[in-house]
Amino acid sequence: MARIDWRERVAIDPDIHHGESCIRGTRIPVVIIVGSLADGMSFEEILREYPQLSEEDIRAALAYAAEVLENETLAPRVT
Repeated sequence: MARIDWRERVAIDPDIHHGESCIRGTRIPVVIIVGSLADGMSFEEILREYPQLSEEDIRAALAYAAEVLENETLAPRVT
């Protein structure tokens, strides 16, 4: 299965939600979608919570997050 092209569904606009990456046509940040999945919500639960989203929007949020992580190096904080 080919990965969805997130560029069709994710927008970054400085006038919308402080420039955070959001699903195009909404004010729903990608980080909310990815975080909800990380917290154990299913696609169906997210779609019920945000009925303006589609399954493709959720997949685009994940594809966007994957591409961002490909270009970032994260290391745990040493305390």
